Amino acid sequence: MRYQKQKKIVQKRDKKFTNRTVTRIWQEEPLPTNPYLAATCRCHGYDLLELTKKCSFVDVLFLLFQGELPDRNQADLLEKLMIALINPGPRHPATRASMNAAVGKAEPAHILPTGLTVLSGAHLGGEEVSAAMHFLRKQGKKNASAVADELLSQPHENHWEGDWHIAPGFGTRFGGIDPIPQKIINVLEKLPAAGKAIKWGNKFVTAITRQGMGWLDTGLAAAVLYDLGFHYRAGAGLFQLLRAPGILAHGLELANKPITAMPFLDEEHYVIAKQARKE
Repeated sequence: MRYQKQKKIVQKRDKKFTNRTVTRIWQEEPLPTNPYLAATCRCHGYDLLELTKKCSFVDVLFLLFQGELPDRNQADLLEKLMIALINPGPRHPATRASMNAAVGKAEPAHILPTGLTVLSGAHLGGEEVSAAMHFLRKQGKKNASAVADELLSQPHENHWEGDWHIAPGFGTRFGGIDPIPQKIINVLEKLPAAGKAIKWGNKFVTAITRQGMGWLDTGLAAAVLYDLGFHYRAGAGLFQLLRAPGILAHGLELANKPITAMPFLDEEHYVIAKQARKE
């Protein structure tokens, strides 16, 4: 039986593209002798050289995303969040990814992107931060205990097979309550710039603690970023940015080590998930 090859009909795209990219974030004045080089740069109207002389990195980071410089209290809260999140630790999947890339002799420039790819996900990653900011915005006007009771009453299949995140940014870590995010929140809650999201989140955690759940680092980041006025779309990327130093440092630490410097799962403990359930 002979088949006739069908011709694909290509339709012209009826869209008009802009002649140039437009941004309100950054302004560059071109050099008179070379329009592709900038004589001056401004971030939301502030001259880059003046920012370099008079502002901190935290100030300019806030300015870049918010369009205005932070006040002293906002800058203090953001800086303390940056310190708290500087390293996810060697047990985090993103850090493990960068360490594996390093002992696998990946190019040094690829170590951080490898870890950040893992850190972008829905489990303890950037995607969960965005979802947590949504959760705080949607539920933050309700009674925290009532929200917790409602979520606890809902069936959650298979949560015993791993960590249970009752809501984005809240749940168990390695089967228990991670104490570090709670300790950090206790410090941040006392700062002048701490807002409704941090305080509501603490009330929510009080209600779920009896079930062995608490703050996760993604929830911590979401609450602070929300209180500082960041958009949820920025939450995922900012979380990756703030976690990046530790991921890179751990990877570089192993860059000159052999592949045997990382554990390798032997065949005795290598079990496919479906097979494990049957057994």
